Amino acid sequence: MSVLRTCFALILNALLLMWALPVGTAAHAQGFGGPPNITATLVAESRAPAPGSDTAIAISMAPAKGWHGYWINGGDAGVGLTVEWTLPPGVTITPPRYPVPDTLLIAGLMNHVYEAPYALIADVRVAPTVARGTLLPIIGKARWLACTDAICVPEAGVLTLTLVADDGMIDAAARARFDQWRMALPRPVESKGHFQIVGGRIRIALPVPETLRMTDPHLFVETPHLVSAGANQSFVSFRNLLIVETAIGDPASAAALSSGRAILRYADGRGLEFMLERGLVANPPVKTRAPDGPSDISLFLWALGGALIGGILLNLMPCVFPILSLKALSLARAGGDAHAARRDALAYTAGSVMTALALGLALMALRAAGEQVGWAFQLQHPVSVLILLALAVAITANLAGLFELPVLLGGVRAGQNDGARGGFLTGALAAFVATPCSGPFMGAALGATLVLPPPAALAIFGGLGLGLALPFALIACVPALQRRMPRPGAWMATFRRWMALPMALTVLALVWLLWRQAGATGLVTAILAALLTLLPLWLAGRAQRASKAGGIMLAMVPLLIAPLAFVAASAPRPAPSPYHLTDAQPWNPEALAATRRAGRPVFVFFTADWCVTCKVNEAAAIERDATAAAFRRADVAVFYGDWTNGDPAITRALAAHGRNSVPLYLWYRAGAEQPEVLPQILTPAMLADRAAAR
Repeated sequence: MSVLRTCFALILNALLLMWALPVGTAAHAQGFGGPPNITATLVAESRAPAPGSDTAIAISMAPAKGWHGYWINGGDAGVGLTVEWTLPPGVTITPPRYPVPDTLLIAGLMNHVYEAPYALIADVRVAPTVARGTLLPIIGKARWLACTDAICVPEAGVLTLTLVADDGMIDAAARARFDQWRMALPRPVESKGHFQIVGGRIRIALPVPETLRMTDPHLFVETPHLVSAGANQSFVSFRNLLIVETAIGDPASAAALSSGRAILRYADGRGLEFMLERGLVANPPVKTRAPDGPSDISLFLWALGGALIGGILLNLMPCVFPILSLKALSLARAGGDAHAARRDALAYTAGSVMTALALGLALMALRAAGEQVGWAFQLQHPVSVLILLALAVAITANLAGLFELPVLLGGVRAGQNDGARGGFLTGALAAFVATPCSGPFMGAALGATLVLPPPAALAIFGGLGLGLALPFALIACVPALQRRMPRPGAWMATFRRWMALPMALTVLALVWLLWRQAGATGLVTAILAALLTLLPLWLAGRAQRASKAGGIMLAMVPLLIAPLAFVAASAPRPAPSPYHLTDAQPWNPEALAATRRAGRPVFVFFTADWCVTCKVNEAAAIERDATAAAFRRADVAVFYGDWTNGDPAITRALAAHGRNSVPLYLWYRAGAEQPEVLPQILTPAMLADRAAAR
């Protein structure tokens, strides 16, 4: 084995020496006398970057079958891609970021490789002085190593791309492609890790919570000579630190290093990126961390309990109340009939749980496809809001007595109960409408679905639906509660019409939301949708009262609404409304980092117009004179992230803090490395007190 390893290293070094010799600038990547074994292509997310802004570019690498490329630190026997840029005036490019690599052991040599297509992503920065319409030719002389298990071939090529300074427009296909590539990048962790060299060993402490689920973990150290790539690695948990111990690389070089960089791969294709500093690292007497240890079970149980409690508390939120009024009407019709009450409550529970599971399954499928989405993703699209608006108008008209339908989400016909089918649909609608709401326990519980296995994550979503329906499910199990239900009577007709009021308020809220999502086009579309829904229903009601069939009129509603869905989907997205009192500025990672380096305290809040909890917090605690005055006295910088129409960058920021929903509130003390995650229900004193303490 040692002879084979030595021979392999000698051959590789000879190839690398040949690779280091000058090469001609070919128009395409090339190997020795034939097509490349790894095809390299330079692509841009936006071919029209705006002056004074950044756009992403990617070097897309496509290995042929059986071949692989290398990470920036290739391990024992490989090298990553290098590129020399030729750039026009006013353009700079950041160093490329690599996706999380895999390990490949060949002849006793540890390699850090990519065997499937991958992409290196960098940012092109265009200076504000560049005039619009200026051509921006980008040329990169790239070299990389392509290998199989038996041979390695140095390859090189000239990668070219011509951009035009313009408006920064990004088409949907390019955005989706780059978002999928970004999903493969490791998530940067703000807190630094530390390393300590003890004899011929190195201990590295990484700030990793014990709840993080790990499968086949491996630490890739970018800094050369700090660790031995092929040495065994042990992982130990200690007080929310993950301590990795392994053998050092070159002793002399490692002793001279004061900092470094590393990636922790904690699951297939997922990783965390750390900056490392030399420092003291404890050697705790605890057992090695297991990839699927008890922490996963405790995280699941904790998250399931949080989802149940959070679902129960959702019944107190104003966004769910209109739907609960439908259920209250249904239960009132059941009166003291224990069988009917039990049947309706169980059907309502089934509808709520199954809808929550369906939304959770759709969310997980979109993530698996590379989409950057989070909870309530469906309300980030105007088409979904338009459909929900038409449904709310129909329910309002039914409750007001304009028309009758045998089963309309709970059977809201006067004096009649539509049984299990209506209860199921009411529960489904309640779960669908509840998704933009967020309250205590919910954010952290749903955030756990980011790291739990798919079956456990689905159970969390189901637990949320069960919690939402639990008050009504108790009616099915507690006879005393059933006996307390009021008897049906003439009062129900009046009660039914009063229940149209909260549904009408929901209609107004959805009209406002479409205006916020799609501007004036969204407002006009929403009003037309409401009128085109209401008119056929009113005509159907007239036909019903004249003892004629009104089914044709009811069938016209989706036909009239369908064209408006295309208008809403294509409408331009308006800019978020500014926050005047707190002088909040739009969130972006670079501005946040610069403000923190300046030593200022920072308050960051992530919000959305469809998030009722967010809007209540903003009115009650954030956009208040007292809060603004306290922030000015303490020189607090305020950033807001608007997630109304979805934003992959905000989705990644939420995930970095263990969340996949809004609201999220972060408080950075001056000089602090990690933020304090504030509760999802804010009070003015909570913010003012932190500002006073800086």
